[in-house]
Amino acid sequence: MVTEVNRSIMHPVHIVQGVSNAPCAYSSIVQRFSCINDGVATDPACGTSGFLVAAGEYLKENKKDEIFFDKQKKDHYMNHMFYGYDMDRTMLRIGAMNMMTHGIDNPFIEYRDSLSDQNQDKDKYSLVLANPPFKGSLDAESVSGDLLKVCKTKKTELLFLTLFLRILKIGGRCACIVPDGVLFGSSKAHKDIRTEIVENQRLEAVISMPSGVFKPYAGVSTAILVFTKTEHGGTDNVWFYDMKADGFSLDDKRAVVSENDITDIIKRFKNREQEIDRKRTEQSFMVPKQEIVDNGYDLSINKYKQVEYEKIEYPVTAEILANIKALDKEIAKEMEELEAMLNG
Repeated sequence: MVTEVNRSIMHPVHIVQGVSNAPCAYSSIVQRFSCINDGVATDPACGTSGFLVAAGEYLKENKKDEIFFDKQKKDHYMNHMFYGYDMDRTMLRIGAMNMMTHGIDNPFIEYRDSLSDQNQDKDKYSLVLANPPFKGSLDAESVSGDLLKVCKTKKTELLFLTLFLRILKIGGRCACIVPDGVLFGSSKAHKDIRTEIVENQRLEAVISMPSGVFKPYAGVSTAILVFTKTEHGGTDNVWFYDMKADGFSLDDKRAVVSENDITDIIKRFKNREQEIDRKRTEQSFMVPKQEIVDNGYDLSINKYKQVEYEKIEYPVTAEILANIKALDKEIAKEMEELEAMLNG
């Protein structure tokens, strides 16, 4: 089902622009999205549907025989698996066409204010992939009362996290992008949502991203949170990764470069049991839940990462002064030679 979409105004160039930075790092999350029969994925702030397209493409490439040679599973994939919501009608048009041009016949792309009472979804989705709007502030009257009961705030990034917890099924997983402030913010609302995820759900990973990944549109530092809804806890060791590069330059040009940590992220995430012995000076490492609790549920990587400083030895002061005097003498001598040449 596609609502609020006028297909006649679409052009293929919009699709290319809309998915040029598709979330490749999320593929390791989609790998666990194995409920082909009844799994349902959503992006409550879908924009051009880049995340949903990436999920669909992964399943198409890696579960092709399982999906497309079974009538029931194919029907579910084409008509009932992908749900996207947004408040920008232009983005809805692009997102719907994006899904259809990638072979998903009937995606459910709908105009909806996900944070309002208009959204009644609860315990519905198996997978949430999202990059919700942040650095925004809403009036309390426009926000669903259910969300405010859990996290009383006007900040959209915190409200969306609360929404993800509500709409996920038990056992459902979420991978979402949040601004760094969510990880270490000191307000009661910031601490409440982090406490909820760590104590009552299962926080699995925090992937810190460099500030240039969203340029030229924004330069804010962000991170990916990966967690599973359990409603009875389960957080044990949380995996942290310090991402340095994503295959593109971190300036406004975003040109292709050779440095790319995404493959390494996926490999290490899939083998987190081997990460337990890594040192805090490495690019990824594990942090026990109790240490996070002791640090006020701070999830910023810099809180736990150890930085190695190289010891630089400088010459003693007397030696430096002697070198300066020697240079002065050499300069004076050359100046005398130059004057002699000019006067000669």
